[in-house]
Amino acid sequence: MKKEIAITNEVITNKIYFIRNQKVILDRDLALLYGVETKRLKEQVRRNINRFPNSFMFELTTEEYASLRSQYASLKQGRHSKYPPFVFTEHGILMLSSILNSDNAIKMSLQIIDTFVQLRKLATNYEELLTKIQQIELQYNNQFGEIYEVLQKLLENPKETKRTKIGDKKD
Repeated sequence: MKKEIAITNEVITNKIYFIRNQKVILDRDLALLYGVETKRLKEQVRRNINRFPNSFMFELTTEEYASLRSQYASLKQGRHSKYPPFVFTEHGILMLSSILNSDNAIKMSLQIIDTFVQLRKLATNYEELLTKIQQIELQYNNQFGEIYEVLQKLLENPKETKRTKIGDKKD
């Protein structure tokens, strides 16, 4: 019996990338989390390709893969595939659990989905906070706008006006 390794949500979060405006996880990272070889994971996906529309899974383009590889400064020769990986969205990960069909894969899929849900909640809270900050800025900008105008007038150089001399006048 294999010893189960506890994977934290932080570990999973660090494996989530934002590609094509979607949060995705690379096939090799999922294979590692599920405890299977990347080759086997891709085999199962190809055998069940009709379960994975583009909204569930897509293959990176050569440019996207090169960009992703450039983020890893010290890639060792032979450790990373020369072929662009599949990337899976939240729905694709859920579908993977149905085709991998091991207890570990199912448990890990549920944990990954929970992590995605937590990230979505954080994003929602962030958007609400940003909206509140913008509302406060508008409110204070209106109030401070008047103060700013008064300060500007005080800081302006006074206009020079002709003054009449006082004292002895010489004709």
